[in-house]
Amino acid sequence: MNEMAPISREERAQNLKGLGCSRKRVEDVRFTQGKGNYVDDIKLPGMLYGDFVRSPYAHARVKSVDKSAALALPGVVAVLTAEDLAPLNLHWMPTLAGDKQMVLADGKVLFQGQEVAFVVANDRYVAADAAELVVVDYEELPVVTDPFKALEPGAPVLREDLEGQTSGAHGERRHHNHIFLWEAGDRQATEEVIASAEVVAEEMIYYHRTHPCPLETCGCVASMDAVNGKLTVYGTFQAPHVVRTVASLLSGIEEHKIRVVSPDIGGGFGNKVGVYPGYVCSIVASIVTGKPVKWIEDRMENLTATAFARDYWMKGRISATKEGRITGLACHVTADHGAFDACADPTKFPAGFFHIMTGSYDIPVAHVGVDGVYTNKAPGGVAYRCSFRVTEAAYFIERMIEVLAIELGMDAAELRAKNFIRKEQFPYMSALGWEYDSGDYHTAWNKALAAIGYEDLRREQAERVEAFRRGETRKLIGIGLTHFTEIVGAGPVKNCDILGMGMFDSCEIRIHPTGSAVARLGTISQGQGHATTFAQILASEIGLSADSITIEEGDTDTAPYGLGTYGSRSTPVAGAAAAMAGRKIRAKAQMIAAYLLEVHDGDLVWDVDRFVVKGAPERFKTMKEIAYASYNQAIPGVEPGLEAVSYYDPPNMTYPFGAYVCVMELDVDTGGHEIRQFYALDDCGTRINPMIIEGQVHGGLTEAYAIAMAQEIAYDEIGNVKTATLMDFFLPTSFETPHYTTDFTETPSPHHPIGAKGVGESPNVGGVPAFSNAVHDAFRPFGLRQAHMPHDHWRVWKIARDLGLNG
Repeated sequence: MNEMAPISREERAQNLKGLGCSRKRVEDVRFTQGKGNYVDDIKLPGMLYGDFVRSPYAHARVKSVDKSAALALPGVVAVLTAEDLAPLNLHWMPTLAGDKQMVLADGKVLFQGQEVAFVVANDRYVAADAAELVVVDYEELPVVTDPFKALEPGAPVLREDLEGQTSGAHGERRHHNHIFLWEAGDRQATEEVIASAEVVAEEMIYYHRTHPCPLETCGCVASMDAVNGKLTVYGTFQAPHVVRTVASLLSGIEEHKIRVVSPDIGGGFGNKVGVYPGYVCSIVASIVTGKPVKWIEDRMENLTATAFARDYWMKGRISATKEGRITGLACHVTADHGAFDACADPTKFPAGFFHIMTGSYDIPVAHVGVDGVYTNKAPGGVAYRCSFRVTEAAYFIERMIEVLAIELGMDAAELRAKNFIRKEQFPYMSALGWEYDSGDYHTAWNKALAAIGYEDLRREQAERVEAFRRGETRKLIGIGLTHFTEIVGAGPVKNCDILGMGMFDSCEIRIHPTGSAVARLGTISQGQGHATTFAQILASEIGLSADSITIEEGDTDTAPYGLGTYGSRSTPVAGAAAAMAGRKIRAKAQMIAAYLLEVHDGDLVWDVDRFVVKGAPERFKTMKEIAYASYNQAIPGVEPGLEAVSYYDPPNMTYPFGAYVCVMELDVDTGGHEIRQFYALDDCGTRINPMIIEGQVHGGLTEAYAIAMAQEIAYDEIGNVKTATLMDFFLPTSFETPHYTTDFTETPSPHHPIGAKGVGESPNVGGVPAFSNAVHDAFRPFGLRQAHMPHDHWRVWKIARDLGLNG
């Protein structure tokens, strides 16, 4: 019999701080006190500093590189060029997309800001000064920044290393600047349906080039220990194990001799998934000099040279009956990949998961084709807070729905509801091959429309239009509607890998004798709150308080192999691994409890934090008691200790969804806007921590707001980046950030161990079309059909001007 004061089941569950608890983020204690440990905080004895010489031209031949003045500067240790890396076969490196990319310019440069030489010095300011002293003789070449012009017959050859090659990693190349054509769906059936349809809407929709622009730029510290032959690399890595594998492949150092550590990371958003030349050069420099080498990029380098996002030209056609029932959808994408195909997409999906483009709608047939194209822009194509091009797909379908509503003369909310996948259709197989796990779209949609008072808003909007025409106001109202379905949780090894590594994830749990625990995972947090939420998952699974569970990530010497954090895969994959490892712990604990209570293990039931004898609730053993016994008592047939490891390969992706509404006022004379209301309803399945979910939604919506309303990486005709500083590239402050109203429904995933789907990417996916649709909707009564993002004041003013609305 246990001697303890009675405590109710509800109190015990509350004390665990498990699933559903708005537990405060445990990480924030050190962050708010300035105790975070970022890459630039790392200082090693004898450390050197690296800086790049970068090309001022978008396309030029490198005729010579003169290092002499730089090497003569006191404090300079080395200046590396492609010539120095070539004997090591490190002047080029593989990309995650199956292409190859220059580490340092080999013969010519292909985008402004490309790395030409790497200067190593004993002081970071000396390195910067020395970089200015390197003299590079360039011969300018014709520049192409338009992907359509890049495919013209007379376009300049950009990738001379591929000249004459008619096939690439993803199939046939039909032009010297063409990368691949990737297709999904039934082209013939779709063409037949659209050709015979009663109503067809066509539109070219552009999702402009933008950039994740995390608060912390990219960087690393490489340290080669020549005595034991071990390489340690600290860096801003969203996937440390993948970086270790790539480092081994590039350097020839055996993988067990490489340690990769991701310390605290100040935001990632996809920007820190790939491998950058700075990482490779730091490693080479450390091997050559025998000293640690640190490389930290500045903001301009981050915006001009690290991986961009989006840049998709999407030509769409959508067909329907006169009553508004959608019958078919076709899309052809021209994807600007920049100078190298360096997208971080699963190997089998060179256009990511763009074929989720049917969205939340029951569309019988569909087809998509994506042409990847080389241009004189920085490479990348990262999944900026989305799961592999899902944001582009969501924007495409939500804009096409709006265009179809105009063609039909139908209310856009009614058109959506008429075509939603119905609750009873789940699991639902889309026309493009994805099996949606669960959803209740109509309930979410109706809740959203009721919450914002949709009918009243439409009446007010109509009255405002009439008042505008009478000259009584200069402001219009736009109601931006969006219902999105995302695909996250990459993913099943059967169809998702990067460089041949299946996209499973992992968790290792070790429970200590006194009833505390440490869990190590193959993911890495960049602000998502993993230390808080993963502990909550385990608290509910193993019956120990979340406060007694420490979460560790980001060190390849201690963490089990995992594919990292991006594409909202942490909870769907690593969270599932944590739950499954917890269940292994609990299964062993049940055998121990049965021995201690002298009953068969089948006579026990789990009750919050303990095993209880059926029919005798006064007889039980808590998990703390079981943990102590596992280390201090010989139990027949059971190994000592309480540990477990789980490598989780999900059977399917998960499909979070949401219903968003943006109410915006636009001034036709200034192009200025005011967000009057933004309502965001998310369904991410089982909710782990409502407070963190709300924070994720607020952050993602603010990024979506920036993208839709002003943020852009823009180029001039000769390839100069026009938005390479934060004076020109818009980051919202508290002044610009709107107020958001968050809400939810809860539709658990049937195949996930705890029913969770993921939410970190959702607000960016759904937010961008909601903001953009509000702008379009405001001008719809005056004939606007389509306008390209971003909708900054100047572009909105031009819309009004072109419609004859602003004097």
